[in-house]
Amino acid sequence: MVRILVADDDRVVADVVRRYLQRDGMEVTVVDTGAAALAHIDAEPIDLAILDVMMPEGDGIAVCETIRAGAHADLPVIMLTALGEADDRVAGLESGADDYVAKPFSPRELSLRVQSVLRRSRADHTGPAARTTDGEISVDPASCAVFVGTREVSTTKREFDLLEFFVAHPGAVFTREELLDRVWGWSFGDISTVTVHVKRLRAKLGSAARIETVWGRGYRWNAASAPRERSSR
Repeated sequence: MVRILVADDDRVVADVVRRYLQRDGMEVTVVDTGAAALAHIDAEPIDLAILDVMMPEGDGIAVCETIRAGAHADLPVIMLTALGEADDRVAGLESGADDYVAKPFSPRELSLRVQSVLRRSRADHTGPAARTTDGEISVDPASCAVFVGTREVSTTKREFDLLEFFVAHPGAVFTREELLDRVWGWSFGDISTVTVHVKRLRAKLGSAARIETVWGRGYRWNAASAPRERSSR
């Protein structure tokens, strides 16, 4: 049975979410603080965490950042919040969340998003591929490691997936919607996810990053042997 953790100090919202997920056959644990969420994650195996941004003893963003930096870094996370502005969505995604649902929301939509995140999480790297090198950058799927020259670059799972996809498709232009679908298997979701992860990869890879913005279309990876195009950094 799929095990879900819901961390939200709004008892009404938490109860509605719990009932909908249980109706879909999931086992649900509800806590009401960030500290309780982290304690549960350390103590019990779970398949996905739903974190409210605004809760006591550690907000959802802080909890997500702690998860990504620890032993459970690959745990799928959906951020649940009443904050709907673009900057707030980006903050949630930058903390490492896999998806973002703004209140008020349809419980059925949340349940579908939970199932979608779980599907793509389980589909990640079903078998190791060969190490790929392009210029200074090396991507090793077997160990999920990224190198710029001899320097290893720390990446999240989502960042690694995006970089691996780009390097495997040099010169091809992809819209943000296409990247959501082809990299992470999202049939719906916040396209800000792509923007945030491109920004983070560029910052981590520095001058070695070859992700070009194609105005009005999307992004492409320019192979090391290809001249750089004019782009937005």
